[in-house]
Amino acid sequence: MKRSRIPLYTTLVCLLFFYLPIIILIVNSFNKSRFGSVWGGFSLRWYQKLMENRDVWFALKNTAIIAVSATIVSMVLGTLAAFALHRYRSRLQNAHYTLVYTPLVVPDILMGMSLLLLFVQVKVQLSLFTIFLAHVTFCISYVAMVVLARLQDFDFSVVEAARDLGASTRQVVTGVLLPLLAPGILAGGLLAFTLSIDDFVITFFVAGPGSTTLPIQIYSMIKHGSPPVINALSTILLAVTFVMVWLSQRLTEEKTTS
Repeated sequence: MKRSRIPLYTTLVCLLFFYLPIIILIVNSFNKSRFGSVWGGFSLRWYQKLMENRDVWFALKNTAIIAVSATIVSMVLGTLAAFALHRYRSRLQNAHYTLVYTPLVVPDILMGMSLLLLFVQVKVQLSLFTIFLAHVTFCISYVAMVVLARLQDFDFSVVEAARDLGASTRQVVTGVLLPLLAPGILAGGLLAFTLSIDDFVITFFVAGPGSTTLPIQIYSMIKHGSPPVINALSTILLAVTFVMVWLSQRLTEEKTTS
């Protein structure tokens, strides 16, 4: 019986639909012409203009500050949350799991509006700090889920063996538990970092004066008409994002070989 090629063709069409716009964007970032419909030759003109744009670098600095700080805090809190969810079973933990899982399924626009109303209600001025809190809110969930998946395959007999050999609680945590969980923690951290850099909707609601991030800056540039520079910036962001996702997948799939 001859195998049907319809699934193959369907897959190719779907991949083309998803990735063709990205390919066009990358190609146009090297297009000397200002208009994407006309190829004016290969040029790094738009990358040079991007490097001279101070607003972009200011937004990039804010984005880096928020992404790094939110990632570090999310890695700590997310790991603790995952460990608590894995080790303890109770109705309280069921409620805890719901709270951790909810940010993964709640629409970004709803979360952004909710956080904005919260900050206004408690009279917290919108700034980089409110963006940081908002990013930690959803990044914790991603880190917790990744680490929790790692804990499900974790062999706690090595912890018991370390205790039998006289290791203290601190030695067990720093010498056994954290090193074995490090790939999962780092994978969750990389995922949180990538999501924090790319986030626009939630950040748009909780950003204040002087706290423009890169996604908001890109939106502003689109409104004022700077497509070629945006193509160059988007290409760089795509490269960074793909590297982060690739590293996250490698760390998630990595098994203990030593």
